[in-house]
Amino acid sequence: MRGHRVLSGYGSTPPIRIAVLEDDEALREEILLPALSDYGFSTQGAASAAELYRHMLSQHFDMVVLDIGLPDEDGLTVARHLRTMSNIGIIMLTGSTDRRHQIEALHSGADGYLIKPVDLDVLAAALHSLARRMTPQAHGFVAEQSPVSRWRLEAGGWRLVSPRGKIVALTAIEQCVLTTLTCASEEPVTRESLIQALNHNRYDCDPHSLEMIIHRLRRKVLSQTNETLPLLTVRSKGYILPSDAWHKPTITVG
Repeated sequence: MRGHRVLSGYGSTPPIRIAVLEDDEALREEILLPALSDYGFSTQGAASAAELYRHMLSQHFDMVVLDIGLPDEDGLTVARHLRTMSNIGIIMLTGSTDRRHQIEALHSGADGYLIKPVDLDVLAAALHSLARRMTPQAHGFVAEQSPVSRWRLEAGGWRLVSPRGKIVALTAIEQCVLTTLTCASEEPVTRESLIQALNHNRYDCDPHSLEMIIHRLRRKVLSQTNETLPLLTVRSKGYILPSDAWHKPTITVG
């Protein structure tokens, strides 16, 4: 199983464990597994249904990303089999745009259905959305109750939730930036402090690349939620997340 990247700044939480059943080795090993690992998931690849079943004998998975076309057993049959065994989350991938296939996949027990070539941001967000529905208070975080909806981080900082409930899956770099900012006091976090946090987590960062990271993060969040991320630039000082717009999650122990 591919390791879950642990970043400083938000405590240690169990990663969401994902099995990826995809017979296309290049897609599985070079695209899906590395990308999902970078989004904070712990991943295990499988090239066939038989290999997936063997992994499930010794490992626990929260969800499976399942290709509909497989060499030994079609994905619909696998989904039906998994659904009779457990309540594991199932996201199906297919190259077909036929709505009948989508309906059949959902009837077979799939929780979601994405068409290839899959947008990795969308796949990661779908997995986080499914994980959130399966375990509303997942991974030790307890949501603060407030009449005013605010932005918040969940799942160890890997999942950004907007006031309207839209979910954005964060990459490791984005997670590092936002957890550093949410763990800060009411004062702006200097650019130097953010660069130091990124470099501490083995990212080569300088002032220019930090600006690009912030710019892309704001654009990504706006694109996926249609809401503006309240991440403010403080001239000559750094960046701040205004406290009236953000929840700071409470980490439960034990």
